[in-house]
Amino acid sequence: MKRKDAKGKRGSGKGGWLFLAIVVLMYAISAIIDWDLTQRALDMFIPMADKIAPTLILVFVLMFVINLFLNPKKIEKYLGKQSGLKGWFLTITAGVLSTGPVYAWYTILADLKQQGMKSALIVAFIYSRAVKLPLLPLMIHYFGITYTSLLCLYLIGFSIVSGIVMQRLEAKGLLSSVAEH
Repeated sequence: MKRKDAKGKRGSGKGGWLFLAIVVLMYAISAIIDWDLTQRALDMFIPMADKIAPTLILVFVLMFVINLFLNPKKIEKYLGKQSGLKGWFLTITAGVLSTGPVYAWYTILADLKQQGMKSALIVAFIYSRAVKLPLLPLMIHYFGITYTSLLCLYLIGFSIVSGIVMQRLEAKGLLSSVAEH
């Protein structure tokens, strides 16, 4: 995560590099002590890395595109404090349409938060991800159109309620802003 210096500018922290160095050092020590154990660990790591790599690449591409096309002024306009109903609509629509594991979105949302997206919309985005468009036909088949429609409306409605609660808690100072961490 990027840290702010005394002037408020974002810079890279050294914690990530330190962590990487410690992990590499631990693997080297493990290889010296017990090569078979290290080999088994690497045999488990490589297939896992193959599964995670496409998601990480997608996250980096999305972050690049966001930084390329969306500047803080645009984000503030569409997703900031004065975004109004347009911001809620865009966020909930994006949440419903988003795919993949939620942890892949955390980095993107943190980056958007740093650029001016309000916390209430982040909460609404994450909550509205519960509506899964590819699963709706199956859900309608098993539970019917009425139940499925009501459930989707409740999920979207409570994404808004949760966002408003977050907004009010932040306004009262009961929660520190996400951007401060």
